[in-house]
Amino acid sequence: MAASVIGGRAYRRIATEEAWISPELLALYQKMLKEGSSNDPGFESLWRHYGLGMSERCIAVRERMLDLGERRIGDMDAAGIDMQILLLTTPGVQFLDAKMAIALAAASNDQVSQAVRKHPDRFAALAAVAPQAPQAAAKELERGVTRLKLKGAVINSHTQGEYLDDQRFWPIFEAAEALDVPIYIHPNTPPREMIGPLLARGLDGAIYGFAVECGMHLLTIIASGVFDRFPKLQMVFGNFRADSGATACNASR
Repeated sequence: MAASVIGGRAYRRIATEEAWISPELLALYQKMLKEGSSNDPGFESLWRHYGLGMSERCIAVRERMLDLGERRIGDMDAAGIDMQILLLTTPGVQFLDAKMAIALAAASNDQVSQAVRKHPDRFAALAAVAPQAPQAAAKELERGVTRLKLKGAVINSHTQGEYLDDQRFWPIFEAAEALDVPIYIHPNTPPREMIGPLLARGLDGAIYGFAVECGMHLLTIIASGVFDRFPKLQMVFGNFRADSGATACNASR
């Protein structure tokens, strides 16, 4: 796709928060939704409609999130997007048990890296990790960057109600700083301990709950001294202000 031109200067439009999902993960989401076994009201609220709905819109959303090829590229062309940065959609693997999460994160990274290799001028991607197993997450980030040529990591905010200000997660920060790649914190629906009044009012998702949850996560990370311990760490927070849309900020300074 030819670059756009404004004022005589060429530029590329890069969409930085483009959701995708693997067939394996979608099937697991759907199974858990049908069984009611997730034990996560935020996940149920966020995914039940689009995960199980049979309307034309719901089916189209699922199909588009699964596609990492010509259909997605066609949609990009129609919208004037030159490149997408692909992120495994929220909540990713973070509400699963550690063993399953580690395996599905690695499998999804293998899959998305294949799409990047096939369409290097249209796609880049961040690696999914399983923060519930911090050492394994750090190793998967290293594999994703050094072997799969991914550009960093995506973490879908809290992991089963736990936040990255807890030092047990800091091996992930250490790996990212050593690799000189960013960690992108994508919002998630608030955890069980926070979601009650938001869920009751239909405000738990992107309309407001994402901003509340991710904004708090940013402040906990700053207050915990993460950037004192890892001064070269790069972190990007998406959608964390209620009025920000897809705006992201670099919190490393």
